[in-house]
Amino acid sequence: MFSPDLITETRIGCGVEIASKKRLLETLAELLANDHPRLQAETVFERLLERERLGSTGLGHGIALPHARLKDVSEVLGAFVQTVKGVDYDAADGEPVDLAFALLVPEEANEEHLQLLAHLASLFSSASVRARLREAASPSGLLDVLNTE
Repeated sequence: MFSPDLITETRIGCGVEIASKKRLLETLAELLANDHPRLQAETVFERLLERERLGSTGLGHGIALPHARLKDVSEVLGAFVQTVKGVDYDAADGEPVDLAFALLVPEEANEEHLQLLAHLASLFSSASVRARLREAASPSGLLDVLNTE
């Protein structure tokens, strides 16, 4: 179970029509910025994109975990998108991504950030969790799946 502030229904997109990796990252950036008074979607997008340039955050099995450090956040923030159809994401296994969980962490965060990334990677390695996320039909349904694991 995540902290109540990490992911909320307002930062979840369900059944979103997205055709590219860029648009997926833009959507995640918008969800994160719209729910935070000091964030601009363009800045969040640029940071997520900078991280992607270092190497794809596609974990495989249709999952991506884009993340970035940002000075304007004081606590870890998450957003999640379930797409209608997978997008080419340059994942190691070559599979298109249809489930993406984005994280923003404070610039000084380190161990907490790494532990959370490891926890998410472990969570998404479960075929049953991935199936339940793909079957969920609403932001509240997705949040329930994320919070019950």
